Amino acid sequence: MLGGNVFGWTLNESDSFRILDAAFDAGLTFIDTADIYSAWVPGNKGGESETIIGKWFARSGKRNQVTIATKVGMQMGHGGKGLSAKYISEEVEASLQRLQTDHIDLYQSHEDDPNTPLEETMGAFDKLVKQGKARFIGASNYSGARLREAMEASKQAGLVSYQTLQPHYNLMERAKYESDLAPVVAEYGLAVVPYFSLASGFLTGKYRSEADFEGKTRGGGVKKYWIDRGRGVLAALDAVAKESHSAPARVALAWLLSRPNITAPISSATKTGHITDLVEATKLKLSQAALDQITAASA
Repeated sequence: MLGGNVFGWTLNESDSFRILDAAFDAGLTFIDTADIYSAWVPGNKGGESETIIGKWFARSGKRNQVTIATKVGMQMGHGGKGLSAKYISEEVEASLQRLQTDHIDLYQSHEDDPNTPLEETMGAFDKLVKQGKARFIGASNYSGARLREAMEASKQAGLVSYQTLQPHYNLMERAKYESDLAPVVAEYGLAVVPYFSLASGFLTGKYRSEADFEGKTRGGGVKKYWIDRGRGVLAALDAVAKESHSAPARVALAWLLSRPNITAPISSATKTGHITDLVEATKLKLSQAALDQITAASA
């Protein structure tokens, strides 16, 4: 799943088009974005990624050949946030307009909203599905307990339910997902689309010293992984990559794909070479010994 968080952030419009073209040509036709992307950039207010993707749809004519996922709920530049029925109905229209489409394939709650009853949120999503504005719905950044509550609320009220979960999960971020969310995922048979699959680039192996973090856009977010465990994970990825004639990024994604209920790891790309790694990762079949080696190093 191609991450759209970089569109309008580290990639301008023309470079985003280039990556989208390369991804489509390579067969990566599942794209994830969010209304908030990229409100954190000075001068932005949110919606920039969706707008770029919408312009690409109009320019390329590829909308019906792409599965588009977006999200609602986190605070936008205009201050709006949450999962109330009113806010969801307003924000879906804004996302549809920016994406230049009449439906969203996967519409996701970007984070839990404890101030809105789950029945109200699920009812709003149910209405969108019945209207044809969303095909499926998913959750992101929920706790296991709240995810189960949401699933049960839908079931008891006869409403559409979440089909996917988008959690923070990768070789460096395992404990929370595996202990809290994985049991709920298995119970309800959810499809998992983890974000930051490559730990913001750390698992590509491009950060090999503290100097490598300095001045990089994601340097601050990656530096926390430069610990003994992180270096051990990189060493294991290097060893398996060498043995399988592959690359660390591909091995890290192949490991994720081997985990139960993982459907499509999300990873962004800022260079066409990154696209190659994403595609090749889906073809890489690691031996059980290799998977065990990586799992042990990241435990």
